Amino acid sequence: MSVKTQFSIKDLENLSGVKAHTIRIWEKRYGLLAPQRSDTNIRQYNLDSFKKLLDVKFIYNHGVKISKIAAFTPTQIKEVILENALEHKEHYAIDSLKKSMINFNTNGFNKIFSTLLKTKTFEEIFETIFIPFLQEIGTLWHLGTIDVSHERFMSELIKRKTIEHIEIYASKIPKYSTKTKVCLFLPYDEIHDIGLIYANFLLEKSGIKTTYLGPNIPLESLTKQFYKGGELIFLTFFTIKPDIDSIKSYLDSYQDIVCKHEQYPLWILGQKHNEVQKENTYSNIECFDGVKSFLEKVKTLVD
Repeated sequence: MSVKTQFSIKDLENLSGVKAHTIRIWEKRYGLLAPQRSDTNIRQYNLDSFKKLLDVKFIYNHGVKISKIAAFTPTQIKEVILENALEHKEHYAIDSLKKSMINFNTNGFNKIFSTLLKTKTFEEIFETIFIPFLQEIGTLWHLGTIDVSHERFMSELIKRKTIEHIEIYASKIPKYSTKTKVCLFLPYDEIHDIGLIYANFLLEKSGIKTTYLGPNIPLESLTKQFYKGGELIFLTFFTIKPDIDSIKSYLDSYQDIVCKHEQYPLWILGQKHNEVQKENTYSNIECFDGVKSFLEKVKTLVD
């Protein structure tokens, strides 16, 4: 993997959230950035410019005038960031994660995570920092600002931390608090499994037995799941698959293939929940718009 070292002004806009027009003003009026020029006179920014822009944006968004920031030395910039980092942990952490992503810096990621754990639970870190960060890098990948290797690098690091915490809580739960079991899977051709892993973590922590099948599971494979000890629920995420115009067909196929003899509940989370809501006509299929509504449903299983 090669570290990205050259950025267009559009890359900086996408990565930082600062409009290209504003970047140009900050550059010309205050000399905050000093891009090189290509043979065709196109601005090219280096890695230091990217990092500096994130730092400047963080300070500016927390009440310091850009003219004052422009006069800061690198040491003063660092001091002001540290002063505000504790009060605005989420914004600071997401910017720091972007820096680790661009550099493929595992140690940087681990340091950020360890620092966050001193004041936040794992759930708070995942829901207030990891989820918005993953959504943002998904957009950056689609825009072409980052490579798929950047997205996969960060996703795998977050996945690893989630699995570690599943194991921690699994060892603390003396017994399951309900006879219900949840089988977690992703549709065929769907590989984005961080949300599924986190849902498994929340279920295990709540004392609910799970079977984790993971990504890329055809509906026919679900018919192999039998559970005589209580209710069996299937849970999945619609992130990339099925395609929007195939959602109704998928829900129909679930009924035809999986629910031939019993109406097994299917819980659906993920980015396509609005489309699922529009297409769903089955009483045993339920869609959740986020972690909060999902947890409210989980509580009904253990109350």
